[in-house]
Amino acid sequence: MMKKEDKDMTEKEKMLSGELYDCGDKELLTQWHLAKDLVRKYNLCDSKDSENKTELLKQLLGGFGQNLWITPPFHVDYGENIYFGENCEVNMNCTFLDDNKIIIGDYALIAPNVQIYTAFHPTSAIERFGERKEDGTFAFCKTQTAPVIIGDHVWIGGGAIIMPGVTIGDNVVIGAGSVVTKDIPSNKVAYGNPCRVIRDNI
Repeated sequence: MMKKEDKDMTEKEKMLSGELYDCGDKELLTQWHLAKDLVRKYNLCDSKDSENKTELLKQLLGGFGQNLWITPPFHVDYGENIYFGENCEVNMNCTFLDDNKIIIGDYALIAPNVQIYTAFHPTSAIERFGERKEDGTFAFCKTQTAPVIIGDHVWIGGGAIIMPGVTIGDNVVIGAGSVVTKDIPSNKVAYGNPCRVIRDNI
């Protein structure tokens, strides 16, 4: 199958393929606003109202297995690009910028204030925003993305940041406050800024 030329791709297709795209695109903004409305409703749900929370997550997320627990507040960009396996727990105040896919395996434990990013911007200001418009307005900044993949039985400590394009293997522990910029293989304990493998996780 031939790959679409950039000019033939929608901005959403560019986003999910890692091409430079315009996040001010109408289709993307529509989904962005929908996700913000759904996640606001989720965050305001009665804590014991598991039925309503599950229904909202079905509308918000790309998919999830049994026994997903997300403690509000929870923050996303589009929601539909986030996938969980079974028996996952996300603690309070986590932010998932799912401009590309965030795929999380079974038995994930994600501590408070964890941030998972899939989006990044050109370092050149001209590439980010383009030339100034004559009417004084500005375009939405140009963005690129890369997916984040997290394996089974992973524990991510509080305040950790997972950067775009990172893959974390199975049975991994990421220490609190780590900034994960590169892949972490399976069966490791890793921490630091930047995050480094410290020892095997047996």
